[in-house]
Amino acid sequence: MKKNCFTTQDLLNLPQSWPLPREKKAIDIIAAGGIVKDAHLPAYRKAGFPVSGIYDSNPEQARELAEEFDIPRVYESLEEAVSQGNVIDLATPPEAHVEVLEQIPQGSAVLIQKPMGRNLEEARRIRKLCREKQLNAAINFQLRFSPMMLPIREALAQGMFGELNEVEVRLACQTPWELWPFLEKMEDVEVLVHSVHYLDWIRSLIGEPSGAYCHAVPHPKFPNLQDARNSIILAYDRPVRCCLSLNHTYSKGPRHQQATIRIEGDRGAAQVSLGLLLNYPEGEPETLELVSEGLEWTDVPLSGRWFPDAFIGVMSNLQRFCDGDDAELITSVEDAFGTMSLVDACISSSHSGAIPVQRDD
Repeated sequence: MKKNCFTTQDLLNLPQSWPLPREKKAIDIIAAGGIVKDAHLPAYRKAGFPVSGIYDSNPEQARELAEEFDIPRVYESLEEAVSQGNVIDLATPPEAHVEVLEQIPQGSAVLIQKPMGRNLEEARRIRKLCREKQLNAAINFQLRFSPMMLPIREALAQGMFGELNEVEVRLACQTPWELWPFLEKMEDVEVLVHSVHYLDWIRSLIGEPSGAYCHAVPHPKFPNLQDARNSIILAYDRPVRCCLSLNHTYSKGPRHQQATIRIEGDRGAAQVSLGLLLNYPEGEPETLELVSEGLEWTDVPLSGRWFPDAFIGVMSNLQRFCDGDDAELITSVEDAFGTMSLVDACISSSHSGAIPVQRDD
């Protein structure tokens, strides 16, 4: 039974991390790109997950990371990398996911880097492969496991916020799109590689929207990207206002930049600062403030950061699920397909364009 009232200490005591597995399984990593260097490997080192080996189509890149992170083996082929019987961290760009999954052995445990393909059709192929091969497969939608989002999840479950009626994400920051050259090949960029984080988290928090409005916009600074900014509104069959205003090209210095998430319910609210995005990838401090009925706003000290701590959580959930210690694979391929369906709706909305304004001559 949910409590009728809460204390400030209740807000401070909300969990900020996912339990580690009893025995940490060895991991083999496929791909040695920036996200592996900046997040995956620092997370596994911090949590004590053993990394047995790494493979990349660019062997020199794999060797550099192996030396930096004391990885004992650099595999000479993809076939060798996926045949060791370890947990597989598939960190390739989305266009390579299907090709790699086709070679992964039956019954493997695999964490697949988001997004789940470049479009809904690829997501269907990924889901089909995972079903046919009976893979324990999760998508790396790690924002759900971040130290600022886990307390929000638990606060909502305990009734601290009451019924949610407001979710707003606001960015005005400078995202270094140039770090990911593969983005230039993509037909849709922002919603697939960035907004997908928020869309997935929102689904997990307040359920499936009934529809989506979206307008993705390019920017002159990034002429080779199809888009670099976005505005999204999610519609619900109840009185919820959910909107995302995402400006990744703010370049006027630290003053007035922002990266925030705010949620409101009829009994409480939360305000999050996504410090990682204000100076990516080094980041600035992340913050979490909570309030519940009868209490003042409370600054909740955070025990970790989105990068790398959320990556510990998503891998822990996968390994604990394989061991039978977690009943649910939180970001399973089956659940993640719902996020990709929402992404597809956003892309379709953006491509459809706005309703023309009728003007009299």
